[in-house]
Amino acid sequence: MKALIAIFLTFFLSHEILAQVGEYLGDEKALYAATKQVNQFFHRFNGEEDLQGNRYYQKDAQYRDRELRSKYIKVLFDNKSKDISLNTKQRFLSDVINPQGPKFLDFHGGSWFAEVHSKFSYKGKEETVVLFLKLQEEPVGSKWVIFKAFFAPFQEYFEIDTTNKDKFIHPMSHELDFMNLRKIFNDPDVAAAYAAEDFQPDHLSLVLYEIKKANLKFETVSQVKFHFFQLDNWYFELTEYNRPGYNTGWLISDLVRVTPKQRNQLMKYIYYEGL
Repeated sequence: MKALIAIFLTFFLSHEILAQVGEYLGDEKALYAATKQVNQFFHRFNGEEDLQGNRYYQKDAQYRDRELRSKYIKVLFDNKSKDISLNTKQRFLSDVINPQGPKFLDFHGGSWFAEVHSKFSYKGKEETVVLFLKLQEEPVGSKWVIFKAFFAPFQEYFEIDTTNKDKFIHPMSHELDFMNLRKIFNDPDVAAAYAAEDFQPDHLSLVLYEIKKANLKFETVSQVKFHFFQLDNWYFELTEYNRPGYNTGWLISDLVRVTPKQRNQLMKYIYYEGL
């Protein structure tokens, strides 16, 4: 009896230990399934990688294979979310793997950019600065560059009361050498009301200025996501998910069909413009 108990305990404990090790290291299949890098997302979307993560090249028979792409693209969505309808996913899949004109992503093709939420110290408080970065091609290689920014504390300085119609520069001001500008700038709270109607405050210049003056001090990055407008008539967002299971890593978290007009409106929304 004691021998049976000893065998049982040995069997039970060994399985418990193996289970704990497996939980710590992660299942090998889940490791293959996770889209761990943004570059890997491109490879999988384009059908340039096999199911074990090995690269395909143009000389390989399976390179950009339509069936392989269909399998991969289906698991490149955040399938735990219900925000993207099944119908939208199916239309997207049919469009990008259409044998008459398949669509692929090009890492150096432009029309995609990063949105980076960063923590900064500003006037003794922790604040979030949103930075937008894109790839800039160089004579040799490429590099990421910051091309826009948004910082909420700056926004209040540019709030314009559009209902206040008496704030204008008289059309004959040029005959007075614009000396009436003195009156305008004596009231700094409403100075922005005299800017052109398409004026957009350049937060990036202000952020760089405050960094130069040592008023803004970088602490860390809190969130990164990517916006893709590279595929005609489509927009999608790429977000990283760190969670157990197979549906993890860099996944499509938002997907919409867009017209050129809607594209421009959506980009303004992403850039926090027109708030």
